[in-house]
Amino acid sequence: MKLSLCSEYALLCLIHLARFSHEAPTLESISAACHIPAETLNETLSVLKKERYIKTTRGIQLAKPASRINVLEIIRLFDGALAPLEPVSVKGYEIAPMESEPKLSGLFSQIQKQVISQLENVTIADLA
Repeated sequence: MKLSLCSEYALLCLIHLARFSHEAPTLESISAACHIPAETLNETLSVLKKERYIKTTRGIQLAKPASRINVLEIIRLFDGALAPLEPVSVKGYEIAPMESEPKLSGLFSQIQKQVISQLENVTIADLA
């Protein structure tokens, strides 16, 4: 599994917003605090706003409680389906060549399930 820079930035931004839920940080303050280029942060925030994770009424705020946003959903939003290694599933749904070896594919399937479970059970609130 590879975590894209977009996912990393989105998670950092959401954690920051959860920590400062009593405020409404600006794009500039989030950019400085999280070390995210303002232009990139703006693109990330656009996606998060479109998907209703944030709102921008006065500054930037979470649109729902941090305890209801899990890490997995944010990674999937920016990176798509998860697969521990490219050969298991290039796009998350195609049959991989290693499917001809059930024990090998089973091993990576178990790893994928463990990773998904872990990410699914950690919320932004847990990380804030």
